[in-house]
Amino acid sequence: FTLHHSASIVAFTPGMSPRPKSSSTSLQISALESLADITTLSIDSGDIDTVTRYAKTGLITDATTNPLFVSQAGANGDARYEAMVAEAVSYAKQTTCSEDGCPVPEDTLNVAVDRLAVNLGKELVGLVPGRVSTEVDIRLSYDTQGSVERARSIIAMYEEMGVSKDRILIKLAGTWEGIQAAKILEAEGIQCNITLVFSFLQAAAAAQAKAYLISPFPGRILDWHKKQSGQTGYAPDADPGVLAVKRMYAYFRKYGYDTICMPASWRPSRGADVEGSDLDEILALAGVDEMTIPPPLLDSLSALESSLVERKCSAKAEAASCNDPDFTLTEESYALYWDTDVCGQEKLKEGIDAFTTETENLIKILIEKF
Repeated sequence: FTLHHSASIVAFTPGMSPRPKSSSTSLQISALESLADITTLSIDSGDIDTVTRYAKTGLITDATTNPLFVSQAGANGDARYEAMVAEAVSYAKQTTCSEDGCPVPEDTLNVAVDRLAVNLGKELVGLVPGRVSTEVDIRLSYDTQGSVERARSIIAMYEEMGVSKDRILIKLAGTWEGIQAAKILEAEGIQCNITLVFSFLQAAAAAQAKAYLISPFPGRILDWHKKQSGQTGYAPDADPGVLAVKRMYAYFRKYGYDTICMPASWRPSRGADVEGSDLDEILALAGVDEMTIPPPLLDSLSALESSLVERKCSAKAEAASCNDPDFTLTEESYALYWDTDVCGQEKLKEGIDAFTTETENLIKILIEKF
Protein backbone atom coordinates (compact mmCIF):
# COMPACT_ATOMS: atom_id res chain seq x y z
CA PHE A 1 0.00 0.00 0.00
CA THR A 2 1.17 3.55 -0.70
CA LEU A 3 0.12 5.84 2.13
CA HIS A 4 -0.06 9.64 2.44
CA HIS A 5 2.10 10.39 5.49
CA SER A 6 1.73 14.17 5.52
CA ALA A 7 -2.04 14.48 5.30
CA SER A 8 -3.53 16.75 7.93
CA ILE A 9 -7.07 16.49 9.20
CA VAL A 10 -8.81 19.85 9.01
CA ALA A 11 -12.37 21.02 8.79
CA PHE A 12 -13.19 21.30 5.10
CA THR A 13 -15.44 23.95 3.60
CA PRO A 14 -15.99 23.56 -0.14
CA GLY A 15 -17.46 26.00 -2.58
CA MET A 16 -16.87 29.68 -3.11
CA SER A 17 -17.38 32.55 -0.65
CA PRO A 18 -19.69 32.06 2.32
CA ARG A 19 -23.33 32.35 1.35
CA PRO A 20 -25.14 35.56 2.25
CA LYS A 21 -27.98 35.42 4.72
CA SER A 22 -31.26 34.99 2.91
CA SER A 23 -33.34 38.06 2.25
CA SER A 24 -37.11 38.18 2.51
CA THR A 25 -38.75 35.71 0.18
CA SER A 26 -42.09 34.08 -0.45
CA LEU A 27 -40.51 30.72 0.41
CA GLN A 28 -40.70 29.50 3.98
CA ILE A 29 -37.12 28.92 5.11
CA SER A 30 -36.52 26.63 8.06
CA ALA A 31 -34.75 23.30 7.87
CA LEU A 32 -33.44 24.39 4.47
CA GLU A 33 -31.70 27.37 6.01
CA SER A 34 -30.25 25.28 8.83
CA LEU A 35 -28.93 22.74 6.34
CA ALA A 36 -27.40 25.49 4.17
CA ASP A 37 -25.46 26.69 7.23
CA ILE A 38 -23.51 23.42 7.43
CA THR A 39 -23.58 22.03 3.87
CA THR A 40 -23.16 23.81 0.54
CA LEU A 41 -26.35 23.30 -1.47
CA SER A 42 -26.78 22.78 -5.19
CA ILE A 43 -30.13 22.64 -6.97
CA ASP A 44 -30.63 19.59 -9.15
CA SER A 45 -32.73 21.19 -11.88
CA GLY A 46 -32.53 22.74 -15.33
CA ASP A 47 -35.80 24.64 -14.96
CA ILE A 48 -34.95 28.34 -15.16
CA ASP A 49 -37.95 29.55 -13.17
CA THR A 50 -37.39 27.04 -10.38
CA VAL A 51 -33.67 27.78 -10.13
CA THR A 52 -34.43 31.51 -10.09
CA ARG A 53 -36.94 31.04 -7.27
CA TYR A 54 -34.48 29.19 -5.07
CA ALA A 55 -31.42 31.27 -6.03
CA LYS A 56 -33.21 34.33 -4.64
CA THR A 57 -33.22 32.76 -1.17
CA GLY A 58 -29.42 32.98 -0.99
CA LEU A 59 -29.34 29.37 0.18
CA ILE A 60 -28.40 27.71 -3.12
CA THR A 61 -24.81 28.05 -4.32
CA ASP A 62 -24.52 25.71 -7.32
CA ALA A 63 -26.66 24.03 -9.99
CA THR A 64 -26.34 20.61 -11.60
CA THR A 65 -27.68 19.48 -14.96
CA ASN A 66 -27.80 16.11 -16.69
CA PRO A 67 -28.91 14.69 -20.07
CA LEU A 68 -32.51 14.44 -18.83
CA PHE A 69 -32.67 18.17 -18.08
CA VAL A 70 -31.09 19.06 -21.42
CA SER A 71 -33.50 16.73 -23.23
CA GLN A 72 -36.42 18.34 -21.40
CA ALA A 73 -35.14 21.76 -22.49
CA GLY A 74 -35.07 20.52 -26.08
CA ALA A 75 -38.71 19.42 -25.92
CA ASN A 76 -40.04 22.12 -23.59
CA GLY A 77 -41.81 24.40 -26.07
CA ASP A 78 -41.19 27.45 -23.86
CA ALA A 79 -39.88 30.33 -26.00
CA ARG A 80 -36.73 30.65 -23.87
CA TYR A 81 -35.77 27.01 -24.37
CA GLU A 82 -36.79 27.10 -28.03
CA ALA A 83 -34.33 29.97 -28.51
CA MET A 84 -31.58 27.86 -26.94
CA VAL A 85 -32.38 24.98 -29.30
CA ALA A 86 -32.46 27.24 -32.36
CA GLU A 87 -29.12 28.78 -31.44
CA ALA A 88 -27.58 25.35 -30.85
CA VAL A 89 -28.71 24.12 -34.27
CA SER A 90 -27.50 27.29 -35.99
CA TYR A 91 -24.13 27.10 -34.22
CA ALA A 92 -23.70 23.45 -35.15
CA LYS A 93 -24.42 24.20 -38.81
CA GLN A 94 -21.96 27.10 -38.88
CA THR A 95 -19.12 25.24 -37.19
CA THR A 96 -19.45 21.96 -39.09
CA CYS A 97 -20.56 23.33 -42.48
CA SER A 98 -23.73 21.25 -42.54
CA GLU A 99 -26.04 22.31 -45.38
CA ASP A 100 -29.76 22.84 -44.86
CA GLY A 101 -31.86 19.92 -46.05
CA CYS A 102 -28.98 17.45 -46.16
CA PRO A 103 -28.62 14.41 -43.88
CA VAL A 104 -27.23 15.65 -40.58
CA PRO A 105 -23.74 14.24 -39.88
CA GLU A 106 -23.04 12.77 -36.45
CA ASP A 107 -20.43 15.39 -35.60
CA THR A 108 -22.95 18.17 -36.32
CA LEU A 109 -25.47 16.58 -33.97
CA ASN A 110 -22.82 16.16 -31.28
CA VAL A 111 -21.95 19.86 -31.51
CA ALA A 112 -25.65 20.75 -31.25
CA VAL A 113 -26.08 18.54 -28.16
CA ASP A 114 -23.11 20.16 -26.43
CA ARG A 115 -24.14 23.66 -27.47
CA LEU A 116 -27.65 23.20 -26.05
CA ALA A 117 -26.17 22.00 -22.75
CA VAL A 118 -23.91 25.07 -22.72
CA ASN A 119 -26.80 27.41 -23.55
CA LEU A 120 -28.74 26.00 -20.59
CA GLY A 121 -25.65 26.15 -18.38
CA LYS A 122 -25.01 29.80 -19.27
CA GLU A 123 -28.52 30.69 -18.12
CA LEU A 124 -27.93 28.90 -14.82
CA VAL A 125 -24.54 30.57 -14.32
CA GLY A 126 -26.39 33.88 -14.32
CA LEU A 127 -28.67 32.67 -11.54
CA VAL A 128 -26.38 30.97 -9.00
CA PRO A 129 -23.16 32.40 -7.51
CA GLY A 130 -21.19 29.16 -7.67
CA ARG A 131 -20.58 26.43 -10.23
CA VAL A 132 -22.80 24.78 -12.81
CA SER A 133 -22.20 21.14 -13.77
CA THR A 134 -22.43 20.27 -17.48
CA GLU A 135 -22.20 16.66 -18.57
CA VAL A 136 -20.02 15.26 -21.35
CA ASP A 137 -21.90 13.00 -23.80
CA ILE A 138 -22.70 9.91 -21.72
CA ARG A 139 -22.03 7.72 -24.77
CA LEU A 140 -18.33 8.49 -24.29
CA SER A 141 -18.25 7.02 -20.77
CA TYR A 142 -15.71 4.35 -21.81
CA ASP A 143 -13.66 6.63 -24.10
CA THR A 144 -11.08 8.67 -22.19
CA GLN A 145 -9.71 10.69 -25.10
CA GLY A 146 -13.14 11.27 -26.59
CA SER A 147 -14.38 12.60 -23.25
CA VAL A 148 -11.37 14.89 -22.90
CA GLU A 149 -11.89 16.37 -26.36
CA ARG A 150 -15.60 16.99 -25.82
CA ALA A 151 -14.92 18.54 -22.40
CA ARG A 152 -12.38 20.92 -23.89
CA SER A 153 -14.90 21.87 -26.56
CA ILE A 154 -17.60 22.53 -23.96
CA ILE A 155 -15.28 24.76 -21.93
CA ALA A 156 -14.26 26.61 -25.10
CA MET A 157 -17.95 27.29 -25.87
CA TYR A 158 -18.48 28.66 -22.38
CA GLU A 159 -15.43 30.90 -22.66
CA GLU A 160 -16.64 32.21 -26.03
CA MET A 161 -19.80 33.28 -24.19
CA GLY A 162 -17.78 35.02 -21.49
CA VAL A 163 -18.22 32.31 -18.85
CA SER A 164 -14.97 31.50 -17.04
CA LYS A 165 -14.06 27.84 -16.70
CA ASP A 166 -13.89 28.23 -12.93
CA ARG A 167 -17.69 28.57 -12.94
CA ILE A 168 -18.15 25.21 -14.68
CA LEU A 169 -17.76 21.60 -13.57
CA ILE A 170 -17.45 19.01 -16.32
CA LYS A 171 -19.53 15.96 -15.41
CA LEU A 172 -18.07 12.59 -16.32
CA ALA A 173 -19.44 9.14 -15.56
CA GLY A 174 -17.64 7.20 -12.84
CA THR A 175 -16.05 4.64 -15.14
CA TRP A 176 -12.30 4.04 -15.00
CA GLU A 177 -12.06 5.81 -18.37
CA GLY A 178 -14.16 8.75 -17.19
CA ILE A 179 -12.05 9.12 -14.06
CA GLN A 180 -8.86 9.10 -16.15
CA ALA A 181 -10.37 11.79 -18.37
CA ALA A 182 -10.91 13.85 -15.23
CA LYS A 183 -7.26 13.35 -14.27
CA ILE A 184 -6.15 14.83 -17.61
CA LEU A 185 -8.63 17.71 -17.45
CA GLU A 186 -7.87 18.60 -13.85
CA ALA A 187 -4.19 18.91 -14.79
CA GLU A 188 -5.29 21.46 -17.40
CA GLY A 189 -7.27 23.47 -14.87
CA ILE A 190 -10.67 22.12 -15.93
CA GLN A 191 -12.54 21.02 -12.82
CA CYS A 192 -14.62 17.85 -12.93
CA ASN A 193 -17.62 16.25 -11.27
CA ILE A 194 -17.47 12.45 -11.29
CA THR A 195 -21.09 11.31 -11.34
CA LEU A 196 -22.90 7.98 -11.12
CA VAL A 197 -20.77 6.95 -8.13
CA PHE A 198 -22.11 3.88 -6.37
CA SER A 199 -19.03 2.42 -4.70
CA PHE A 200 -16.10 3.31 -2.49
CA LEU A 201 -13.79 2.10 -5.26
CA GLN A 202 -15.05 4.76 -7.68
CA ALA A 203 -14.71 7.44 -5.00
CA ALA A 204 -11.14 6.47 -4.12
CA ALA A 205 -10.10 6.42 -7.78
CA ALA A 206 -11.68 9.83 -8.34
CA ALA A 207 -9.87 11.32 -5.34
CA GLN A 208 -6.56 9.88 -6.52
CA ALA A 209 -7.22 11.44 -9.95
CA LYS A 210 -7.68 14.79 -8.13
CA ALA A 211 -11.26 15.21 -9.29
CA TYR A 212 -12.76 18.39 -7.89
CA LEU A 213 -16.00 16.68 -6.83
CA ILE A 214 -17.86 13.37 -6.82
CA SER A 215 -21.61 12.75 -6.93
CA PRO A 216 -22.42 9.50 -5.08
CA PHE A 217 -26.03 8.32 -5.29
CA PRO A 218 -27.12 7.06 -1.84
CA GLY A 219 -30.72 6.50 -2.96
CA ARG A 220 -29.81 4.17 -5.78
CA ILE A 221 -27.38 2.30 -3.52
CA LEU A 222 -30.29 1.85 -1.11
CA ASP A 223 -32.48 0.60 -3.97
CA TRP A 224 -29.94 -2.11 -4.78
CA HIS A 225 -29.60 -3.27 -1.16
CA LYS A 226 -33.37 -3.33 -0.61
CA LYS A 227 -33.75 -5.51 -3.69
CA GLN A 228 -31.01 -7.88 -2.51
CA SER A 229 -32.11 -8.10 1.13
CA GLY A 230 -35.86 -7.94 0.71
CA GLN A 231 -36.02 -5.28 3.43
CA THR A 232 -38.63 -2.59 2.93
CA GLY A 233 -36.74 0.05 4.86
CA TYR A 234 -33.77 0.95 7.06
CA ALA A 235 -33.17 3.36 9.90
CA PRO A 236 -31.60 6.42 8.21
CA ASP A 237 -28.28 6.04 10.04
CA ALA A 238 -28.15 2.38 8.92
CA ASP A 239 -29.17 3.09 5.32
CA PRO A 240 -26.56 1.37 3.08
CA GLY A 241 -26.46 4.44 0.80
CA VAL A 242 -25.84 6.77 3.72
CA LEU A 243 -23.11 4.50 5.08
CA ALA A 244 -21.46 4.30 1.64
CA VAL A 245 -21.33 8.09 1.31
CA LYS A 246 -19.98 8.51 4.85
CA ARG A 247 -17.25 5.98 4.06
CA MET A 248 -16.21 7.98 0.98
CA TYR A 249 -16.29 11.24 2.91
CA ALA A 250 -14.23 9.73 5.74
CA TYR A 251 -11.57 8.50 3.31
CA PHE A 252 -11.26 11.92 1.68
CA ARG A 253 -10.87 13.71 4.99
CA LYS A 254 -8.52 11.17 6.62
CA TYR A 255 -5.99 11.23 3.81
CA GLY A 256 -6.18 14.91 2.96
CA TYR A 257 -7.84 14.66 -0.45
CA ASP A 258 -9.48 17.91 -1.54
CA THR A 259 -12.20 16.15 -3.54
CA ILE A 260 -15.65 17.37 -2.52
CA CYS A 261 -18.30 14.78 -1.64
CA MET A 262 -21.68 15.90 -3.06
CA PRO A 263 -24.35 13.20 -2.74
CA ALA A 264 -27.32 13.25 -5.11
CA SER A 265 -30.34 11.08 -5.94
CA TRP A 266 -32.28 10.53 -2.73
CA ARG A 267 -34.68 7.89 -1.46
CA PRO A 268 -36.76 7.42 1.74
CA SER A 269 -34.64 5.22 4.03
CA ARG A 270 -37.60 4.02 6.09
CA GLY A 271 -39.85 3.47 3.08
CA ALA A 272 -42.11 5.74 1.05
CA ASP A 273 -45.12 4.91 3.23
CA VAL A 274 -43.51 6.51 6.30
CA GLU A 275 -44.44 10.17 6.69
CA GLY A 276 -41.44 12.51 6.36
CA SER A 277 -39.15 9.75 5.12
CA ASP A 278 -38.41 11.56 1.84
CA LEU A 279 -35.75 13.58 3.69
CA ASP A 280 -34.21 10.64 5.62
CA GLU A 281 -30.97 10.43 3.64
CA ILE A 282 -30.50 14.18 3.40
CA LEU A 283 -30.86 14.67 7.15
CA ALA A 284 -28.63 11.65 7.86
CA LEU A 285 -25.84 13.23 5.78
CA ALA A 286 -26.21 16.82 7.05
CA GLY A 287 -22.76 18.38 7.32
CA VAL A 288 -21.24 16.60 4.32
CA ASP A 289 -19.36 18.96 1.99
CA GLU A 290 -22.16 19.59 -0.49
CA MET A 291 -25.51 18.16 -1.64
CA THR A 292 -27.45 18.53 -4.85
CA ILE A 293 -31.16 18.40 -4.16
CA PRO A 294 -34.16 18.43 -6.55
CA PRO A 295 -36.87 21.08 -6.09
CA PRO A 296 -39.51 18.81 -4.48
CA LEU A 297 -37.12 17.93 -1.65
CA LEU A 298 -36.03 21.57 -1.30
CA ASP A 299 -39.74 22.31 -0.87
CA SER A 300 -39.97 19.63 1.82
CA LEU A 301 -36.96 21.10 3.65
CA SER A 302 -38.53 24.55 3.43
CA ALA A 303 -41.61 23.26 5.25
CA LEU A 304 -39.67 21.40 7.97
CA GLU A 305 -38.69 22.71 11.39
CA SER A 306 -35.07 23.78 11.55
CA SER A 307 -34.62 21.94 14.86
CA LEU A 308 -34.74 18.63 12.97
CA VAL A 309 -31.43 19.41 11.23
CA GLU A 310 -28.29 18.47 13.13
CA ARG A 311 -24.75 17.84 11.92
CA LYS A 312 -24.33 14.14 11.15
CA CYS A 313 -21.08 14.41 9.17
CA SER A 314 -18.00 16.00 10.73
CA ALA A 315 -14.65 16.09 8.92
CA LYS A 316 -12.62 15.25 12.04
CA ALA A 317 -15.00 12.61 13.38
CA GLU A 318 -15.40 10.86 10.04
CA ALA A 319 -11.64 10.93 9.40
CA ALA A 320 -11.02 9.38 12.79
CA SER A 321 -13.49 6.58 12.03
CA CYS A 322 -11.96 5.68 8.64
CA ASN A 323 -10.53 2.17 8.54
CA ASP A 324 -9.68 2.08 4.84
CA PRO A 325 -6.02 2.12 3.79
CA ASP A 326 -4.93 4.64 1.15
CA PHE A 327 -3.54 2.41 -1.57
CA THR A 328 -2.71 3.58 -5.06
CA LEU A 329 -5.14 2.18 -7.62
CA THR A 330 -3.88 1.12 -11.02
CA GLU A 331 -6.01 0.13 -13.99
CA GLU A 332 -5.28 -3.52 -13.20
CA SER A 333 -6.02 -3.38 -9.47
CA TYR A 334 -9.13 -1.28 -10.11
CA ALA A 335 -10.43 -3.88 -12.56
CA LEU A 336 -9.85 -6.68 -10.05
CA TYR A 337 -11.78 -4.91 -7.30
CA TRP A 338 -14.49 -3.76 -9.72
CA ASP A 339 -15.18 -7.33 -10.76
CA THR A 340 -16.35 -8.02 -7.20
CA ASP A 341 -18.47 -4.87 -6.88
CA VAL A 342 -21.88 -6.04 -8.07
CA CYS A 343 -23.79 -3.00 -6.79
CA GLY A 344 -21.38 -0.64 -8.53
CA GLN A 345 -21.47 -2.58 -11.78
CA GLU A 346 -25.25 -2.89 -11.96
CA LYS A 347 -26.13 0.65 -10.93
CA LEU A 348 -23.45 2.27 -13.10
CA LYS A 349 -24.69 0.38 -16.16
CA GLU A 350 -28.27 1.28 -15.31
CA GLY A 351 -27.39 4.97 -14.97
CA ILE A 352 -25.38 5.12 -18.19
CA ASP A 353 -28.13 3.31 -20.09
CA ALA A 354 -30.80 5.71 -18.79
CA PHE A 355 -28.81 8.83 -19.69
CA THR A 356 -27.93 7.33 -23.08
CA THR A 357 -31.65 6.97 -23.79
CA GLU A 358 -32.20 10.62 -22.86
CA THR A 359 -29.34 11.71 -25.13
CA GLU A 360 -30.77 9.70 -28.02
CA ASN A 361 -34.19 11.25 -27.40
CA LEU A 362 -32.63 14.69 -27.54
CA ILE A 363 -30.88 13.88 -30.81
CA LYS A 364 -34.23 12.89 -32.34
CA ILE A 365 -35.64 16.25 -31.29
CA LEU A 366 -32.66 18.13 -32.71
CA ILE A 367 -32.74 16.29 -36.05
CA GLU A 368 -36.23 17.68 -36.58
CA LYS A 369 -34.88 21.21 -36.08
CA PHE A 370 -32.26 20.98 -38.88
